[in-house]
This record gives sequence, structure tokens and C-alpha cells, in this order.
Amino acid sequence: MGQKGGAEKLLPIWEHVNELAQLLRAWIYTFIIATILFMVLPADASFLRNPFSFYKPLVSVIILYIKAQLLPSNVQLIAGSFTAPIELYVIASVVFGFIVSIPVLAYEVYRFIDPALKPSERRSVYPFVSAFTLLFIAGAIFAFLILLPFIVLGTLIFLPITGAAPFVNIEDFYTLVFFSILTTGFAFTLPVFIVLLVRFGILRTASITKRRLYLWVGTYILTAVITPDGGPVADVALFVPIILLLEGSLFIARRYEKDLPPMEEKMEPKDPECKYCGGPFDPTGVFCAECGKSRL
Repeated sequence: MGQKGGAEKLLPIWEHVNELAQLLRAWIYTFIIATILFMVLPADASFLRNPFSFYKPLVSVIILYIKAQLLPSNVQLIAGSFTAPIELYVIASVVFGFIVSIPVLAYEVYRFIDPALKPSERRSVYPFVSAFTLLFIAGAIFAFLILLPFIVLGTLIFLPITGAAPFVNIEDFYTLVFFSILTTGFAFTLPVFIVLLVRFGILRTASITKRRLYLWVGTYILTAVITPDGGPVADVALFVPIILLLEGSLFIARRYEKDLPPMEEKMEPKDPECKYCGGPFDPTGVFCAECGKSRL
């Protein structure tokens, strides 16, 4: 994919895969370091006064904060197995380490496709990385502050109705939280890809607007998958902002589309014309039906 001496160098597919793997090493190192820091970094400076005492790591404080914000005080979390707290400790660190390393991942993917981009296209990559990161963070915050309260309330409301005790499996609860945060974050980044595809001339806004109904239906199905336990209220709560973001991305994409050359229209094949009288030739014939002259 690289260029040398101004000429393109075509590489076998496995060399492209190896090149991508080399570039992703920076993201993998960032992801691992961020995960370890969440696991071992103290949550406050009191650790410095007595380094050998037991302390709460940063991930522990975040986990307890999520529980305090989303669960009523009468609902208790229980460990479904003896190793459930350890598994949660590791999984939560991995999830937060991944979230922190997302900007590095987006930048490394850009470095992989950079040699194939034109100079004018490269200028849109840094805004892409910034917009992708900001929208993902916005989606994660939206999921935590608005979407998850709907989902938790929609689930817990059935406890007194069914006579169930207010005990929730710790693995089920945090799996729901992490799944909703990650999927909502990525769902919020969909408009970035639409703008980028239009900017590179791969997609046109007219083809999207003609299929707007299918886009809306597909988006609602996506929100139903992301919020399986939240009911229709949670579905609508996620559906509305994503649709607004998609419509906003079409508005922005049209501004880039003005600078793009018009797409070539597919021409219907025409029968050959006679060079003497302009009459149509039978594609399988030799003589003109109008003047009788040969086209050979």
C-alpha cells in the first residue's frame, strides 16, 4: 500500500495484513498499559502515606460509582460464583482500557490507509479521528446518564409485580452496563463514517435519502438490539438522538459533496449509426436499412 519514488507499489494481501499488524502494535501496547493502570492505580493519594496497606484501585471506585448511580439502595448485587468478583475486576479494567485507547486505534487505522489517500483526502482524517472519539464519548455518557436508567427501571419494575427478591447477579448487571455503553458509543459514531464515505466519493447523499425509510427502520432495529431489556421507551430514547445525528451527518456531507465531480451516469447501449445517412444499423447486420450502404 505504500508509495516509493512517486509510484504505487502493489503488495500481496498478506503483506497488507502484516503492515496493519505492525501499525496496531502501538494501540495494543496502549490498550494493555491502560488496562493495567485501571487495575493497579490507586483511586486516591492516601496510598502514598502507607504503600503497603490495602487500597482501592481506580477500577474499583468506578464500579462502585456505577452501582450507586444506577441501582436503588434496596437492590443488592450478589456474586453468582466464587470467582465472579475477580472476573468483574478484570473485565471492567479491560473495558475501560479499551475506551481510553480508542483514539490511538482510530489513528493507527488512519496510518494504514494513509498511503492510499490523496492529499485532499488526508486533510479530513484528523477531523475524522477527533469526531469519532468525541462522538463515542458522547454516546457512552448518553448511555450511562439516560439510557441505562431507563433499562434498569424497566427491569426492576417487575420485581414487586412477580414477587421476586431485589437481588441482582453482579455479572448480569455489569455485563448489561458495559454492553450498553460500548454499543451506544459505537452507534453514535455512525454519522462519521457516512460523512467520510461521501467525502471520498464512495457514497452519495441522494442514495441515502432515497432509502431514508429503510435507514430509519434499520436504526430502530439497532436500538432494540442495544436495549434488549429497556422496553420501547429506552428504544425511542436511543433512536431519536441517533436519527438526529444521521440527519446532521447528511447535512454536513452535502457540503463536501458540492466539491465532488458528478457521478458518471450509466448510458444505455445504442445501436451503431450509419456514417453516411445517420440511420440506425442492425447490430448483427452489415448494410444500412435507410441508404443500403455498408458500414464496413
